[in-house]
Amino acid sequence: RRREVEIKHGRVSMLATMGYITPEITGKFPGFLSPLNNLKFEDVPNGLAALKVVPSGGWAQILAYCFLCELEGFDPKDREPGNLGFRPPFLYTEDPALRSRRLAAELANGRLAMMAIIGMFFQDGLTGSAWGDWSNYTASPLRAFENELGVQAPVGFWDPVGLAADGNLDNFKRRREIEIKHGRISMLATMGYITPELTGKWPGYLSPSFGIKFADIPNGLAAVSKIPVVGWAQIVIYAGCCEASGWNDRGTEPGDFLWKPPLLATDDAELKKKRLSAELANGRLAMMAIIGMFFQDGLTGSAWGDWANYTDSPLRAFEGELGVQAPVGFFDPVGFTKDGNEAAFKRRREVEIKHGRVSMLATMGY
Repeated sequence: RRREVEIKHGRVSMLATMGYITPEITGKFPGFLSPLNNLKFEDVPNGLAALKVVPSGGWAQILAYCFLCELEGFDPKDREPGNLGFRPPFLYTEDPALRSRRLAAELANGRLAMMAIIGMFFQDGLTGSAWGDWSNYTASPLRAFENELGVQAPVGFWDPVGLAADGNLDNFKRRREIEIKHGRISMLATMGYITPELTGKWPGYLSPSFGIKFADIPNGLAAVSKIPVVGWAQIVIYAGCCEASGWNDRGTEPGDFLWKPPLLATDDAELKKKRLSAELANGRLAMMAIIGMFFQDGLTGSAWGDWANYTDSPLRAFEGELGVQAPVGFFDPVGFTKDGNEAAFKRRREVEIKHGRVSMLATMGY
């Protein structure tokens, strides 16, 4: 029954898809669709817009034809799904292999057409065209933001969660402000991870009163526990000053604090747009980078995530076992061994070996 339904929907969808495409390529029939209503074929638009143009007499004919097609399927005989006794010219064959191949092609094309026609309906409903030309989608609230900074190749305007779907400019600017702030902080944090590894630490003391040298502060998350309380107070005060500076004295655009960084600020409008777009792109990359560094640092004690440093992992208990082989090494994507339970590991290894031996015999038996 389901196969019958699938074939029917596939056939209808193939006809509907061709009905969308053909008038765009070949044009409309000449003459009148309805002489009584003085309606020409060329007066009927392509796609969903045709629904309100076709006269009631035309709809009656369409429904009558569909009903006759349905009656053809009310055959009580035991038959193949979709086999209505029609032998289409150039397609029907008595060769079983060729017939099976062509029926499989019909199913595959029908499945593709079902996806295609739904896509055409959706695009047509949004843009008034089955081809979904974005320039036709003038009613979209996203139009308000498609020319904003950050709309860059390859994804263009990317808002998968629909945060900007309401078209609210104030909300958009607030989120853009947050994005720029997080991006700037992440770029500084990423450089803060990388720079000491490349250039080394400052000479001298970070806190003479506590006898702490710069060289005594480890890189990454481990530094959090080494900085004295007064140092944290300075950091918090500085962050508060940065926040307060943005309350009043600022420009009209998100992230504009009226500071002109040397070698970067410019009065050239195109160059300024290019550099601001680069700042957004680099900030987005840095947000991903710093989260990755935090995660690796938390696991291994190093921002570079060297597996050799991850000495506390329960997986260490099994990394020297048989079966840990190149190219994947110790492979446990589901996390069966993350508890480090040796008895459970041995039981699973026993099962694995047994299944492997049985499968090798079965394979040779074939």
